[in-house]
Amino acid sequence: MADASQSVKARFITFEGGEGVGKSTQAKRLQARLHKQGIEAIRTREPGGTPKAEAIRSFILQGRSESWGAGAEAVLFAAARLDHVNQLIAPNLDAGKWVISDRFHDSTRAYQGLTGGVDAKLIGALEELALNGHKPDLTLVLDMDPEIAFARVRERQLEDALVDTGDRFEKENLEWHRKLREGFLEIARNNRERCVVVLADRTEDKLEEAIWQAVLEHFPELETAPTA
Repeated sequence: MADASQSVKARFITFEGGEGVGKSTQAKRLQARLHKQGIEAIRTREPGGTPKAEAIRSFILQGRSESWGAGAEAVLFAAARLDHVNQLIAPNLDAGKWVISDRFHDSTRAYQGLTGGVDAKLIGALEELALNGHKPDLTLVLDMDPEIAFARVRERQLEDALVDTGDRFEKENLEWHRKLREGFLEIARNNRERCVVVLADRTEDKLEEAIWQAVLEHFPELETAPTA
């Protein structure tokens, strides 16, 4: 594989959006696309990415923190993010590798802040602590009618036999998902220099191409990077 590490700066890209919009699939596809360009990229997720953060992920998504309230969950997510940044994201960026994360700090803003009602000052303070200066260079917000995305989630649960054990956020009602969507769109409107909204109601191949074009527009140096 051609080495583009000397000509292309390491970048941090995050995928955001509601449940069922295709973030995980497209994060994997983007990693493969970058690999073809000679770019070494690692793929991770939030909450998670490190053993400690994965343990927190399991605790939250099983619903064990739900009774504590959105504020306590925001603190847990921040703790997981701090470890994720310090142990995985920052070291890989420092080593010249691109990092792609399925969710990051905008999910806390949307889920616990704009949807859960946690005070913006608390969200901001936790964000400053956890990010430690490592904001994403590009955030791709995958947007879809929540009714369509909601149906996708239900279909996935049936396929995986998880009807009774889907994570606590997937179990929320349609109105909650609509509010969540608006939360992500508001974040994108307020961070236009970093966020790109990509319509996700299309085939996986077409969505991949739309995402790649957004990445090229944000990082034009990729156009001249050697290919694998």
